[in-house]
Amino acid sequence: MAELFAQLLLQLRKKDGRSQEQQAEAVNAVSGRVTVTRREISRYEHGETIPTNHTLGHIAVASGVPYEDLLREAKAARIRRAQARRRGEQDEEDMKRRTVLEGAVLGATAVAAEPWGRLAAALRQGSRVDEASANTLIARTADLHIQELNLSAQLLQHKVESHLDAITAVLPRAGRHERALTIAAGETAALAGWVAWDLGEHTRANAYYEVASECAASAGQPPLRALALTYASYGNHDPKGKLGLLRQAAQDVRGHGNAAAAAWVHGRYAEEAALLGDSTEALNALDRARFAYDFADHTSEQAWVRFVTPYRMDSLTLSVYGQLRRAELTITADDAIARLGGGLPDGGVVVLGDLAIALLRGGNIDQALDVSRAFATAAQAKPNTMGKDRARAVAALLPAGERDLAHHLRELAA
Repeated sequence: MAELFAQLLLQLRKKDGRSQEQQAEAVNAVSGRVTVTRREISRYEHGETIPTNHTLGHIAVASGVPYEDLLREAKAARIRRAQARRRGEQDEEDMKRRTVLEGAVLGATAVAAEPWGRLAAALRQGSRVDEASANTLIARTADLHIQELNLSAQLLQHKVESHLDAITAVLPRAGRHERALTIAAGETAALAGWVAWDLGEHTRANAYYEVASECAASAGQPPLRALALTYASYGNHDPKGKLGLLRQAAQDVRGHGNAAAAAWVHGRYAEEAALLGDSTEALNALDRARFAYDFADHTSEQAWVRFVTPYRMDSLTLSVYGQLRRAELTITADDAIARLGGGLPDGGVVVLGDLAIALLRGGNIDQALDVSRAFATAAQAKPNTMGKDRARAVAALLPAGERDLAHHLRELAA
């Protein structure tokens, strides 16, 4: 007699029309790590091993079944296995469960009151996503935004797109979790757009941003649209178009709980206004950014504002002052260097790049060269579009005697 829980796992896979390899990929898409192989799926389905509770959670999400039901049946399978070792035979309860499972697989409905029967019936009808599964997907979304601080776009893209597939698969069965999962889907789509833009896939990036905005509208979540619009502002080729996106984003982050997001949006607006030479508009926006940041906690608001650190605010301020050739540039650069200390924070590539540019423009050459070399090392370790833009700018500002460093930075930019 085949192990009953193994049969259930086989039925879960078959009802989705997946091969064992595809089932492993689906489970890994939920977990965000390559933790399950085709061979392990085969071992589960032949009753050779029983998945850990952690893996069961991922299988439940991938298969669209309640985690608690799957956990209960796995526990029963472990008990049966222990009993079989002690007695060398299966008890009467196993026979009852086999009858229930076989009846469910054949389309019987009379046993729906029994736990196994309810789960089997859910497979036919399409079950709702349970709270544990929804929370797993939402937490994974937040984790990906945090990983973005340390992983290159090349390493992050597959993780983000696989996770978006996982959320998309369960949304039709989201039930009362639909709004939360729609927001998570939008946050994931926005991050997928940012990663695509970082890799030079601009059309793909814009498509993701549009989907993220649709999720924001569907869920009634304006800050999510602000995330998509602010990301999109980096890739917009029309300077006035950039400001238009950022004006809308600023409207979307008004209100309690959005202080870090508001600081980022206003800081970006200040940066773009400074590039256009509009000193008054840029400085006013920078004041709004700083005021918002006084009330911000980037570690406890939306996961996607984790990069809005004090270092990143220094970076935006340096960018604005540098473009406008403001006298405050020197003291701001000194404060930024003091804040950095001897370490490199998350998102430090951008911070170091802006700091190097500011120091070069301010005439502090010795300090600028030290920071430029540190920036070159960081930009090579974590290549990204924003780092490339700054590498190009630093190379153009270096003194004539630093031809080797300038050449290296131009290569990074290319």
